[in-house]
Amino acid sequence: MVIFLDIFVFMYPSLFKGIVNVSFLVVMFSGYFLSSQEEHKTDSFDLEVKKKIEQYKSYSYFYKAGMFFIENNWDSTLVYSMRHLNTTKQNIELANYSHYFRGYSLNEKKLYQEAQKEFDLVSSEFKFNFIVKKRLAEIALEKDEFEKAISYLIPLTKLPEEHYKYFKKTEVFQNLGICYIHLNEFDKAESYLSESTKLSKERKDTLKIISAYGNIAALYYNQYKDDLAIPYFKEAYELSKNIDNFETKRIATLNMAVVEENRKDLRKALEYRKEYEKWKDSLNDQNKIYEVAQIEKAFAVKQKQQEVNLLEAENKSKIRERNGLLYSALTLLILLGVALYYYKEKSKANKIIVAQKEDLDALNATKDKLFSIVSHDLRSSVNALKTSNNKLLDNLEAKNLDALDEQLQNNSAIVNGAYNLLDNLLHWALLQTNQSYFEIAPIRLFSIVEQTAYNYKPLMLENNIDFKNDVLKSDSIFADQESLKIILRNLLDNAIKFSKPNGTIKVYTQSTNEKYCDLIIEDSGIGMQESTRLALIEDTISLAKKENKNSIGTGLGLQLCKSMIKKNKGKLDIESELGKGTKMIVSLPLKA
Repeated sequence: MVIFLDIFVFMYPSLFKGIVNVSFLVVMFSGYFLSSQEEHKTDSFDLEVKKKIEQYKSYSYFYKAGMFFIENNWDSTLVYSMRHLNTTKQNIELANYSHYFRGYSLNEKKLYQEAQKEFDLVSSEFKFNFIVKKRLAEIALEKDEFEKAISYLIPLTKLPEEHYKYFKKTEVFQNLGICYIHLNEFDKAESYLSESTKLSKERKDTLKIISAYGNIAALYYNQYKDDLAIPYFKEAYELSKNIDNFETKRIATLNMAVVEENRKDLRKALEYRKEYEKWKDSLNDQNKIYEVAQIEKAFAVKQKQQEVNLLEAENKSKIRERNGLLYSALTLLILLGVALYYYKEKSKANKIIVAQKEDLDALNATKDKLFSIVSHDLRSSVNALKTSNNKLLDNLEAKNLDALDEQLQNNSAIVNGAYNLLDNLLHWALLQTNQSYFEIAPIRLFSIVEQTAYNYKPLMLENNIDFKNDVLKSDSIFADQESLKIILRNLLDNAIKFSKPNGTIKVYTQSTNEKYCDLIIEDSGIGMQESTRLALIEDTISLAKKENKNSIGTGLGLQLCKSMIKKNKGKLDIESELGKGTKMIVSLPLKA
């Protein structure tokens, strides 16, 4: 919209001719006056800002600054753009936008010096730097720095066409023309104003055409070319009849009144004055209506804001309630999880305790049974030895040499049995308390069998038992030597104990597995039932019951053998049939 200054005392008398008894004509059209009243921001630029703040929505201060900029809320724009600049400086693009928001807002608040400082902080890489140059040109115009304004405006005349969707190209040429008028460079002023008029006509922008005509008229009036200026005033007046802008109508009519007064046609001047007053009153009425509309709009906005605030408060309350329920549910789940965890741990611990109790009960039962059997058998052995000694004394007095020899052999058997019992008990106790020395090493089986059997040959001769060591001298296994001797001693002792007179005991090896060597102690004794065989090879800590009442034993020897075989990483198997003898098969590893 073109602005004609509505005053009758003009501050620049050199621009106009003085007329006696008539009012001075004010026809100085200024592009920067136009820009100050025309809406600077375009929908295109607001769309660019909206895209940018949506892209960087996580930057809350920048987002709010952009929203308030779009809403023309300059104070809030200044607050949040400064907060963004104070907290986030790593993104140059957003910093450029923030400085632009601040410069524009300060310019709208007519703080031109501060606005210029903010625009100067925008870097040259800013995508919309050409808009920044236009804003700086407008500030220079406000400060009457026309040469500086020209330095900003000239490059704007050469922009690509797509840039002019952010501001009108006619404004650039029009403001250049105004600058050159002030600098009295009328040829250049006419060139730019003519170009502005041409562009306005091409775009059929009536307001711009009126503005252009007014500026051209001012140009000619400034050069005392009334005959060239007046037709442009008339054309501007005629065009103003076709628009609804009261301010433009008022100014165009006023200028025609002044022109006619200068031409001494007072009748026409009076008609223009009356029309001027009419448009002035209409403008006042329009302004009042606009003010009322603005008040109503502000009230409606305030009411709407109150509703929004109420909804926000309700939403916050619901969010707090929802969060409270969520946190309560999470806390309850955590408590349930902890309780379930401790319940499982407690159940696991209880199971372990129950299992340990069962093992302990079994060990106690074994211990009680062991003590019972050992004490009974030791008592029997001692009692038998006591009885045998009494008979020995009687036969000694009677000098019965045959009976005396028999009693001595009987005493020797009783003592050997008791000794073996105590020896097994000692090794079993050491094994249970992990105090026995144990070392796996390669062992020749033949020599170990020979050494162990040597101690039992007198007993086997006495019972007329034939013994054979058929173990190959090349057979070698990996085991602990001392524990292997205990195993062989107990198995040979059992073989002798359960063999009949004139029986046979044979020790030999066989290979049925590439990992183990089977050492077999075979006797032709009384054998055992299948149930007894299965009970003996079962992996249990219970003691076997004594089936041969005439023998001294607790079952501890076999239990000790199984424990030591297991510790040597071997296996025990038994093959037996009642009345047909027994095979004790000890499988020992061939490699360590």
